[in-house]
Amino acid sequence: MPKHIISGLKYIAAVNLRKQGQTQREIAQALDMDRSTVSHYLNGRNLSWNSIEIAEIVTHFCPKDFLILTHALLNDTERTRTIIQTCTDSKFEGIIRNSCIGCGICVDTCLMKAIVLNDLKAHINDEWCCGCLICMELCQTNSIEIKEVVD
Repeated sequence: MPKHIISGLKYIAAVNLRKQGQTQREIAQALDMDRSTVSHYLNGRNLSWNSIEIAEIVTHFCPKDFLILTHALLNDTERTRTIIQTCTDSKFEGIIRNSCIGCGICVDTCLMKAIVLNDLKAHINDEWCCGCLICMELCQTNSIEIKEVVD
């Protein structure tokens, strides 16, 4: 069953990446798939509709659950980033207050690898932040705030 969920997520991501103008080669590289599988996905073949339906449900989980499940199934940060970013519409902004002491807990726990330490202060890459709030929940100094960006 996990492989079916991954296939469904990759299908959704492939379709979304194609809509963004990426070529089959670029999609195959981004999702670590061969081009023939991408071609089949984009033409609606070689995948069970149940896998797609389950993947659609997964993409509507809260950001934290979607991230944890996808990361656990893929065990690959780059592929997780690609799927999370292409299968969700929400954007988030991370704010680090001056109370940050640079302990690095947020860096170690961010599954998207969206946080780095610079001059003993955390910095969040908003492009990769998926709004899971794991970093905010674990911050010992309550220095992190994650806000959804509304267009």
